[in-house]
Amino acid sequence: MTEVSIDRQYLLRILYDLLQIPSPSGFTNDIVHFVGDELKRLEIPFEITRRGAIRADLRGRRQSPDRGIVAHLDTIGAMVKRLKSNGRLALVPIGHWSSRFAEGARVTVFSDQGRRYQGTVLPLKASGHTFQQEVDLQPVSWDQVELRLDEPCENEVDLNRLEIHVGDYVAVAPGTEIMANGFINSRHLDDKAGVAAVLAATKAVLAAGITLPVDCHLLFTISEEIGSGASAVLHRDVAEMLTVDNATPAKGQNSREFGVTIAMMDSSGPFDYHLTHKLIDLCHQNQIPHQRDIFRYYRCDSASAVEAGNDIRTALVSFGVDSSHGYERTHIDALLSVARLLSHYMQSAPTFLRDKDELGPLENFPALGS
Repeated sequence: MTEVSIDRQYLLRILYDLLQIPSPSGFTNDIVHFVGDELKRLEIPFEITRRGAIRADLRGRRQSPDRGIVAHLDTIGAMVKRLKSNGRLALVPIGHWSSRFAEGARVTVFSDQGRRYQGTVLPLKASGHTFQQEVDLQPVSWDQVELRLDEPCENEVDLNRLEIHVGDYVAVAPGTEIMANGFINSRHLDDKAGVAAVLAATKAVLAAGITLPVDCHLLFTISEEIGSGASAVLHRDVAEMLTVDNATPAKGQNSREFGVTIAMMDSSGPFDYHLTHKLIDLCHQNQIPHQRDIFRYYRCDSASAVEAGNDIRTALVSFGVDSSHGYERTHIDALLSVARLLSHYMQSAPTFLRDKDELGPLENFPALGS
Protein backbone atom coordinates (compact mmCIF):
# COMPACT_ATOMS: atom_id res chain seq x y z
CA MET A 1 0.00 0.00 0.00
CA THR A 2 1.39 3.38 -1.04
CA GLU A 3 1.66 6.31 1.37
CA VAL A 4 0.57 9.28 -0.73
CA SER A 5 1.32 12.94 -0.09
CA ILE A 6 -1.76 14.95 0.88
CA ASP A 7 -1.54 18.49 -0.50
CA ARG A 8 -2.22 20.64 2.57
CA GLN A 9 -2.55 23.89 0.62
CA TYR A 10 -4.97 22.30 -1.85
CA LEU A 11 -7.11 21.01 0.99
CA LEU A 12 -7.24 24.43 2.67
CA ARG A 13 -7.94 26.25 -0.59
CA ILE A 14 -10.79 23.93 -1.55
CA LEU A 15 -12.21 24.12 1.96
CA TYR A 16 -12.13 27.93 1.96
CA ASP A 17 -13.82 28.10 -1.44
CA LEU A 18 -16.52 25.62 -0.38
CA LEU A 19 -17.24 27.57 2.78
CA GLN A 20 -17.88 30.77 0.82
CA ILE A 21 -20.68 29.18 -1.24
CA PRO A 22 -24.10 29.33 0.45
CA SER A 23 -25.68 25.86 0.42
CA PRO A 24 -28.47 25.28 2.96
CA SER A 25 -30.40 22.09 2.19
CA GLY A 26 -32.61 22.73 -0.83
CA PHE A 27 -30.38 25.54 -2.15
CA THR A 28 -27.32 23.60 -3.33
CA ASN A 29 -27.12 24.28 -7.07
CA ASP A 30 -24.06 26.57 -6.88
CA ILE A 31 -21.98 24.26 -4.72
CA VAL A 32 -22.86 21.24 -6.88
CA HIS A 33 -21.56 23.15 -9.90
CA PHE A 34 -18.39 24.09 -8.01
CA VAL A 35 -17.62 20.49 -7.05
CA GLY A 36 -18.49 19.33 -10.55
CA ASP A 37 -15.98 21.80 -12.00
CA GLU A 38 -13.32 20.53 -9.60
CA LEU A 39 -14.01 16.92 -10.60
CA LYS A 40 -13.63 17.95 -14.25
CA ARG A 41 -10.30 19.57 -13.42
CA LEU A 42 -9.17 16.32 -11.78
CA GLU A 43 -10.48 14.43 -14.86
CA ILE A 44 -12.86 12.32 -12.78
CA PRO A 45 -16.04 11.28 -14.62
CA PHE A 46 -19.29 11.97 -12.78
CA GLU A 47 -23.02 12.29 -13.19
CA ILE A 48 -25.70 14.39 -11.54
CA THR A 49 -28.61 12.44 -10.09
CA ARG A 50 -32.24 13.41 -10.68
CA ARG A 51 -32.34 15.14 -7.30
CA GLY A 52 -29.07 16.98 -7.96
CA ALA A 53 -26.47 15.01 -6.02
CA ILE A 54 -23.10 14.01 -7.51
CA ARG A 55 -21.96 10.48 -8.26
CA ALA A 56 -18.32 10.31 -9.44
CA ASP A 57 -16.32 7.24 -10.47
CA LEU A 58 -12.75 6.21 -9.76
CA ARG A 59 -12.07 3.12 -11.84
CA GLY A 60 -10.46 0.03 -10.32
CA ARG A 61 -9.40 -3.42 -11.47
CA ARG A 62 -12.83 -4.77 -10.68
CA GLN A 63 -16.10 -2.98 -11.42
CA SER A 64 -18.63 -4.87 -9.29
CA PRO A 65 -19.25 -5.21 -6.43
CA ASP A 66 -17.48 -2.06 -5.36
CA ARG A 67 -17.42 0.71 -2.75
CA GLY A 68 -18.42 4.32 -2.14
CA ILE A 69 -17.21 7.28 -0.10
CA VAL A 70 -19.87 9.86 0.75
CA ALA A 71 -19.80 13.42 2.10
CA HIS A 72 -22.57 16.01 2.04
CA LEU A 73 -22.60 19.44 0.44
CA ASP A 74 -25.66 20.87 2.17
CA THR A 75 -25.58 22.82 5.42
CA ILE A 76 -27.97 24.11 8.03
CA GLY A 77 -29.69 27.42 7.30
CA ALA A 78 -33.12 29.03 7.53
CA MET A 79 -36.15 30.09 5.53
CA VAL A 80 -38.44 33.11 5.72
CA LYS A 81 -41.57 32.08 7.64
CA ARG A 82 -43.41 35.39 7.79
CA LEU A 83 -43.14 39.07 6.86
CA LYS A 84 -43.63 41.00 10.10
CA SER A 85 -45.45 44.27 10.61
CA ASN A 86 -42.26 45.86 12.03
CA GLY A 87 -40.38 45.33 8.75
CA ARG A 88 -38.48 42.30 9.98
CA LEU A 89 -38.64 38.63 9.07
CA ALA A 90 -39.65 35.60 11.11
CA LEU A 91 -37.57 32.48 10.41
CA VAL A 92 -37.75 28.71 10.60
CA PRO A 93 -34.57 26.59 10.64
CA ILE A 94 -33.40 24.31 7.83
CA GLY A 95 -31.83 21.33 9.52
CA HIS A 96 -31.64 20.84 13.26
CA TRP A 97 -29.89 23.68 15.05
CA SER A 98 -30.60 25.97 17.95
CA SER A 99 -31.63 29.61 17.59
CA ARG A 100 -29.04 30.27 20.30
CA PHE A 101 -26.40 30.01 17.56
CA ALA A 102 -28.42 32.12 15.12
CA GLU A 103 -28.47 35.15 17.41
CA GLY A 104 -26.01 37.70 16.03
CA ALA A 105 -25.40 35.78 12.80
CA ARG A 106 -24.87 37.70 9.59
CA VAL A 107 -27.03 36.20 6.86
CA THR A 108 -28.07 36.56 3.22
CA VAL A 109 -31.66 36.34 1.99
CA PHE A 110 -32.13 35.09 -1.58
CA SER A 111 -35.21 36.45 -3.37
CA ASP A 112 -37.01 34.81 -6.28
CA GLN A 113 -35.71 37.58 -8.55
CA GLY A 114 -32.11 36.68 -7.79
CA ARG A 115 -31.49 39.63 -5.50
CA ARG A 116 -29.49 39.16 -2.32
CA TYR A 117 -30.20 41.05 0.88
CA GLN A 118 -27.86 41.14 3.87
CA GLY A 119 -29.02 41.21 7.43
CA THR A 120 -28.56 40.07 11.04
CA VAL A 121 -30.53 37.62 13.15
CA LEU A 122 -31.42 39.23 16.48
CA PRO A 123 -33.41 38.26 19.57
CA LEU A 124 -36.76 40.05 19.85
CA LYS A 125 -35.34 42.06 22.74
CA ALA A 126 -31.90 43.03 21.49
CA SER A 127 -31.03 46.20 23.38
CA GLY A 128 -29.98 46.28 27.01
CA HIS A 129 -30.50 50.05 26.99
CA THR A 130 -34.17 49.42 26.23
CA PHE A 131 -35.00 46.14 27.95
CA GLN A 132 -32.28 45.88 30.61
CA GLN A 133 -32.38 42.43 32.31
CA GLU A 134 -35.23 41.28 30.06
CA VAL A 135 -32.58 40.68 27.39
CA ASP A 136 -31.14 37.87 29.53
CA LEU A 137 -34.51 36.40 30.47
CA GLN A 138 -35.74 35.66 26.94
CA PRO A 139 -36.42 32.01 26.08
CA VAL A 140 -34.28 30.32 23.44
CA SER A 141 -36.41 29.41 20.43
CA TRP A 142 -36.90 30.35 16.80
CA ASP A 143 -40.02 32.25 17.80
CA GLN A 144 -37.77 34.53 19.87
CA VAL A 145 -35.57 35.77 16.99
CA GLU A 146 -36.13 37.87 13.89
CA LEU A 147 -34.11 38.94 10.88
CA ARG A 148 -33.22 42.63 10.57
CA LEU A 149 -32.44 43.48 6.94
CA ASP A 150 -29.88 46.10 6.01
CA GLU A 151 -32.54 47.89 3.99
CA PRO A 152 -34.98 50.71 4.84
CA CYS A 153 -37.75 48.44 6.16
CA GLU A 154 -40.23 49.68 8.76
CA ASN A 155 -43.30 47.64 7.84
CA GLU A 156 -44.63 44.83 5.68
CA VAL A 157 -45.17 47.19 2.75
CA ASP A 158 -41.42 47.88 2.63
CA LEU A 159 -40.72 44.16 2.59
CA ASN A 160 -43.17 43.65 -0.27
CA ARG A 161 -41.41 46.42 -2.16
CA LEU A 162 -38.18 44.42 -1.91
CA GLU A 163 -40.09 41.40 -3.31
CA ILE A 164 -39.21 39.22 -0.34
CA HIS A 165 -41.54 36.26 0.12
CA VAL A 166 -42.36 33.50 2.54
CA GLY A 167 -40.13 30.58 1.62
CA ASP A 168 -37.08 32.63 0.57
CA TYR A 169 -33.83 30.92 1.57
CA VAL A 170 -31.59 32.37 4.26
CA ALA A 171 -27.90 31.40 4.33
CA VAL A 172 -25.67 32.01 7.35
CA ALA A 173 -22.33 33.71 6.64
CA PRO A 174 -19.42 31.35 7.47
CA GLY A 175 -17.04 33.88 9.04
CA THR A 176 -14.11 31.69 8.05
CA GLU A 177 -10.76 32.17 9.81
CA ILE A 178 -7.85 29.83 9.04
CA MET A 179 -5.20 30.38 11.71
CA ALA A 180 -1.43 29.96 11.47
CA ASN A 181 -1.47 27.33 14.25
CA GLY A 182 -3.78 25.08 12.23
CA PHE A 183 -7.13 25.83 13.84
CA ILE A 184 -10.00 26.56 11.45
CA ASN A 185 -12.99 28.54 12.70
CA SER A 186 -16.05 28.69 10.47
CA ARG A 187 -19.70 27.89 10.21
CA HIS A 188 -20.50 24.90 7.99
CA LEU A 189 -17.34 22.85 8.56
CA ASP A 190 -20.00 20.14 8.76
CA ASP A 191 -19.54 18.80 6.17
CA LYS A 192 -17.55 21.00 3.81
CA ALA A 193 -14.37 20.01 5.64
CA GLY A 194 -15.27 16.40 4.88
CA VAL A 195 -15.77 17.22 1.20
CA ALA A 196 -12.36 18.93 1.12
CA ALA A 197 -10.71 15.88 2.73
CA VAL A 198 -12.31 13.55 0.18
CA LEU A 199 -11.12 15.68 -2.74
CA ALA A 200 -7.61 16.04 -1.28
CA ALA A 201 -7.30 12.27 -0.77
CA THR A 202 -8.57 11.60 -4.29
CA LYS A 203 -6.16 14.11 -5.82
CA ALA A 204 -3.25 12.46 -3.99
CA VAL A 205 -4.19 8.94 -5.10
CA LEU A 206 -4.56 10.05 -8.72
CA ALA A 207 -1.25 11.94 -8.65
CA ALA A 208 0.51 8.82 -7.39
CA GLY A 209 -0.82 6.79 -10.32
CA ILE A 210 -2.30 4.11 -8.07
CA THR A 211 -4.57 1.45 -9.55
CA LEU A 212 -7.43 0.78 -7.15
CA PRO A 213 -8.52 -2.81 -6.43
CA VAL A 214 -12.21 -2.05 -7.13
CA ASP A 215 -14.21 0.92 -8.38
CA CYS A 216 -14.66 3.66 -5.81
CA HIS A 217 -17.62 6.00 -6.21
CA LEU A 218 -17.33 9.49 -4.73
CA LEU A 219 -20.80 10.51 -3.61
CA PHE A 220 -21.68 14.10 -2.70
CA THR A 221 -25.17 14.35 -1.26
CA ILE A 222 -27.36 17.46 -0.91
CA SER A 223 -29.94 16.65 1.78
CA GLU A 224 -28.10 15.08 4.70
CA GLU A 225 -29.05 17.86 7.11
CA ILE A 226 -32.75 17.15 6.56
CA GLY A 227 -32.42 13.37 6.80
CA SER A 228 -32.59 11.89 3.29
CA GLY A 229 -28.87 12.17 2.41
CA ALA A 230 -27.56 9.09 0.63
CA SER A 231 -30.95 7.39 0.32
CA ALA A 232 -31.03 7.66 -3.48
CA VAL A 233 -27.46 8.23 -4.69
CA LEU A 234 -25.96 4.72 -4.67
CA HIS A 235 -25.27 2.38 -7.55
CA ARG A 236 -26.80 -0.99 -6.73
CA ASP A 237 -23.39 -2.65 -7.02
CA VAL A 238 -21.97 -0.69 -4.06
CA ALA A 239 -21.33 -3.25 -1.32
CA GLU A 240 -19.71 -0.98 1.27
CA MET A 241 -19.91 2.73 1.93
CA LEU A 242 -17.72 4.98 4.04
CA THR A 243 -19.31 8.20 5.29
CA VAL A 244 -17.11 11.22 6.05
CA ASP A 245 -18.63 13.69 8.50
CA ASN A 246 -17.91 15.62 11.69
CA ALA A 247 -17.24 14.22 15.15
CA THR A 248 -18.42 15.96 18.32
CA PRO A 249 -15.74 16.88 20.89
CA ALA A 250 -17.58 17.73 24.12
CA LYS A 251 -17.92 16.65 27.72
CA GLY A 252 -18.66 12.93 27.81
CA GLN A 253 -17.34 12.34 24.28
CA ASN A 254 -14.07 10.81 23.12
CA SER A 255 -13.78 12.85 19.91
CA ARG A 256 -10.89 15.29 19.37
CA GLU A 257 -10.02 18.03 16.90
CA PHE A 258 -6.87 16.07 16.03
CA GLY A 259 -6.42 12.74 14.27
CA VAL A 260 -9.31 10.65 12.97
CA THR A 261 -12.38 9.88 15.06
CA ILE A 262 -13.87 6.53 14.09
CA ALA A 263 -17.52 6.20 15.09
CA MET A 264 -18.56 2.84 16.52
CA MET A 265 -22.25 3.76 16.78
CA ASP A 266 -24.60 6.72 16.38
CA SER A 267 -28.29 7.23 17.16
CA SER A 268 -29.26 4.88 14.31
CA GLY A 269 -27.25 2.00 15.81
CA PRO A 270 -23.82 0.35 15.45
CA PHE A 271 -21.82 0.65 12.26
CA ASP A 272 -20.61 -2.48 10.46
CA TYR A 273 -18.16 -4.34 12.70
CA HIS A 274 -15.90 -5.62 9.92
CA LEU A 275 -15.63 -2.33 8.01
CA THR A 276 -15.16 -0.29 11.17
CA HIS A 277 -12.37 -2.53 12.46
CA LYS A 278 -10.77 -2.54 9.02
CA LEU A 279 -10.48 1.26 9.33
CA ILE A 280 -9.00 0.93 12.81
CA ASP A 281 -6.46 -1.57 11.46
CA LEU A 282 -5.54 0.83 8.64
CA CYS A 283 -4.90 3.54 11.23
CA HIS A 284 -2.67 1.21 13.25
CA GLN A 285 -0.78 -0.05 10.19
CA ASN A 286 -0.12 3.44 8.83
CA GLN A 287 0.41 5.27 12.14
CA ILE A 288 -2.60 7.54 11.68
CA PRO A 289 -3.60 9.12 15.02
CA HIS A 290 -7.14 8.10 15.87
CA GLN A 291 -9.72 7.57 18.57
CA ARG A 292 -13.10 5.88 18.78
CA ASP A 293 -16.38 7.46 19.83
CA ILE A 294 -20.14 6.90 20.08
CA PHE A 295 -22.57 9.66 19.09
CA ARG A 296 -25.89 9.86 20.95
CA TYR A 297 -27.82 12.55 19.06
CA TYR A 298 -26.39 12.15 15.57
CA ARG A 299 -27.11 10.43 12.29
CA CYS A 300 -25.35 10.63 8.94
CA ASP A 301 -25.57 9.56 5.31
CA SER A 302 -25.01 5.93 6.34
CA ALA A 303 -28.35 5.78 8.15
CA SER A 304 -30.33 7.19 5.22
CA ALA A 305 -28.66 4.74 2.80
CA VAL A 306 -29.52 1.71 4.94
CA GLU A 307 -33.04 2.90 5.73
CA ALA A 308 -33.68 3.26 1.99
CA GLY A 309 -33.13 -0.50 1.65
CA ASN A 310 -29.54 -0.63 0.39
CA ASP A 311 -27.82 -3.90 1.33
CA ILE A 312 -24.44 -2.44 2.23
CA ARG A 313 -21.87 -2.31 4.97
CA THR A 314 -21.42 1.22 6.35
CA ALA A 315 -18.90 3.01 8.56
CA LEU A 316 -18.22 6.60 9.64
CA VAL A 317 -14.87 8.39 9.82
CA SER A 318 -14.86 11.86 11.30
CA PHE A 319 -12.90 15.03 11.94
CA GLY A 320 -13.54 16.65 15.30
CA VAL A 321 -15.68 19.80 15.14
CA ASP A 322 -16.06 21.66 18.42
CA SER A 323 -19.50 23.32 18.82
CA SER A 324 -21.01 21.46 15.86
CA HIS A 325 -24.01 23.24 14.29
CA GLY A 326 -22.91 26.29 16.28
CA TYR A 327 -19.67 28.29 16.20
CA GLU A 328 -17.66 25.46 14.68
CA ARG A 329 -13.92 24.83 14.92
CA THR A 330 -11.62 22.06 13.76
CA HIS A 331 -7.89 21.65 13.13
CA ILE A 332 -6.02 20.92 9.92
CA ASP A 333 -4.41 17.90 11.63
CA ALA A 334 -7.78 16.16 11.75
CA LEU A 335 -8.50 16.87 8.07
CA LEU A 336 -5.08 15.65 6.93
CA SER A 337 -5.46 12.52 9.07
CA VAL A 338 -8.88 11.79 7.57
CA ALA A 339 -7.51 12.34 4.05
CA ARG A 340 -4.64 9.93 4.76
CA LEU A 341 -7.03 7.27 6.01
CA LEU A 342 -9.25 7.70 2.95
CA SER A 343 -6.25 7.28 0.62
CA HIS A 344 -5.36 3.98 2.29
CA TYR A 345 -8.97 2.83 2.32
CA MET A 346 -9.25 3.40 -1.45
CA GLN A 347 -6.20 1.19 -1.98
CA SER A 348 -7.27 -1.60 0.38
CA ALA A 349 -9.15 -4.75 -0.48
CA PRO A 350 -12.88 -4.48 0.30
CA THR A 351 -14.16 -6.17 3.43
CA PHE A 352 -16.21 -8.63 1.35
CA LEU A 353 -13.07 -10.20 -0.19
CA ARG A 354 -12.06 -13.62 1.13
CA ASP A 355 -8.47 -13.39 -0.12
CA LYS A 356 -6.91 -9.96 0.26
CA ASP A 357 -4.19 -10.82 -2.25
CA GLU A 358 -6.45 -11.91 -5.08
CA LEU A 359 -9.19 -10.17 -7.01
CA GLY A 360 -10.51 -13.12 -8.95
CA PRO A 361 -13.91 -14.22 -10.27
CA LEU A 362 -17.16 -13.57 -8.43
CA GLU A 363 -17.08 -16.91 -6.58
CA ASN A 364 -14.10 -15.53 -4.59
CA PHE A 365 -16.51 -13.07 -2.97
CA PRO A 366 -18.36 -14.58 0.03
CA ALA A 367 -21.85 -13.47 0.93
CA LEU A 368 -22.04 -10.15 2.69
CA GLY A 369 -22.07 -10.57 6.44
CA SER A 370 -19.92 -13.72 6.43
